[in-house]
Amino acid sequence: MNGNFMKKILFGLGFFIAFSLNAQQKHPTFMEQGNIYEVNIRQYTKEGTLNAFAKHLPRLQKMGVKTIWFMPLQPISKEGRKGTLGSYYSVASYTQVNPEFGTLNDFNKIVTKAHALGIKVLIDWVPNHSGADHPWLKTHLDFYERDSTGKAIYTADWSDTRELNYDNPVMEDSMINAMKYWVKNTAIDGFRVDVAWGVPYRFWNKCIPALKKQRNLFFLAEADDPKLHETGFDATYSWTEFHVMNDIAAGTKNVLSLDTVLNKIDTSFMKGAWRLYFTSNHDENSWNKADYATMPGKKHAPFAIFTQTYNRTMPLIYSGQEEPVLRAISFFEKDSMGFKKYERASFYKTILNLRSTNSAFKENAIFERIKVNNPEKVMAYSRKNGESFVVVVLNLSNEQQAVKLNSNLPFGKTYFEVFDKSETKYIQDLQLPAWGYKVFVYGTK
Repeated sequence: MNGNFMKKILFGLGFFIAFSLNAQQKHPTFMEQGNIYEVNIRQYTKEGTLNAFAKHLPRLQKMGVKTIWFMPLQPISKEGRKGTLGSYYSVASYTQVNPEFGTLNDFNKIVTKAHALGIKVLIDWVPNHSGADHPWLKTHLDFYERDSTGKAIYTADWSDTRELNYDNPVMEDSMINAMKYWVKNTAIDGFRVDVAWGVPYRFWNKCIPALKKQRNLFFLAEADDPKLHETGFDATYSWTEFHVMNDIAAGTKNVLSLDTVLNKIDTSFMKGAWRLYFTSNHDENSWNKADYATMPGKKHAPFAIFTQTYNRTMPLIYSGQEEPVLRAISFFEKDSMGFKKYERASFYKTILNLRSTNSAFKENAIFERIKVNNPEKVMAYSRKNGESFVVVVLNLSNEQQAVKLNSNLPFGKTYFEVFDKSETKYIQDLQLPAWGYKVFVYGTK
């Protein structure tokens, strides 16, 4: 860890404004019972353009997608470019569209079409660093962290980027104005913020309220940091939970390990804070073999259900998971996903639509863990809102489990299992195969 990076963290902590963890975080109502689908424009189609992707919007809407998040749309720097096409996250201009993808007009047409289908739109934002040939490096070198010789620096192996200097208030205002450009010139519904942990808290205390004055935007932080909720972020990445899920799938940990993490989250994050739950994303797919190798075959489904149904979740699906694309998608070269089979589309449609239509997934619903006879292997919980009641039972092991639910579950009701469409009045005793799952509802189907 270099000195500038440590300085940035300490500087942010010094300006952090603490709020009570008992405060109830409020979110844009349009994201309630929502979900996010990450769009990798370059690899989504052979053309790799916005217009080519637009043809998939009706399909995604039918699958139950409520929000799409576009990886960065801006031009990519050429200096130090990695591979042939470079990294999305080496931004050459904050207020332009990469001509390889299309134009601002093309993007606005997509937003209009998405909104007509009831789908919200987020764009990726990269505030921690710019590309290595961003115009600011010529016009405002003081916008950057520099070494003893005055040369702009970069972090880790991100040699195609240059680190921005948040000690400079003019740079901060310039960054906010660049974000305002997109709010003013498009109808986007929010931002996913890359490396949000690398930017001082005090910047977000200034930036997010300023942007929310424009309209009620949603903010997602790529960070596993409870303090960012207190600066205005609606959701943060559940990196910790994700890594434990991978360990459970690999057989090196069990449900009790996940419970330890979940209990810590409950005590460290403010009330109402949303967590982005996922089984894959662009980083995890390209660099760490998610989910085709980390949760292969039958292992994927119970973990995907967990991400969609657990408490305080904002679930994510990455481009191609509905196919599924069973390989690491290239990050710096052209590597079209090749949609053909959509083998998981029906599975996702079932759980996405349950989440979006059943009031048990509303913010005011009551969430409770259900005790089971084999808690190291099986997780069970319920969600209730009025007459709507959902029970989720997940076998997170590679062995068949005879499960007893030790709970005062409502009697005299007919439970409907959303995947196999069966009906029953008794769900206390279940036989689940390895990596098996059941999702029961009553009150509504």
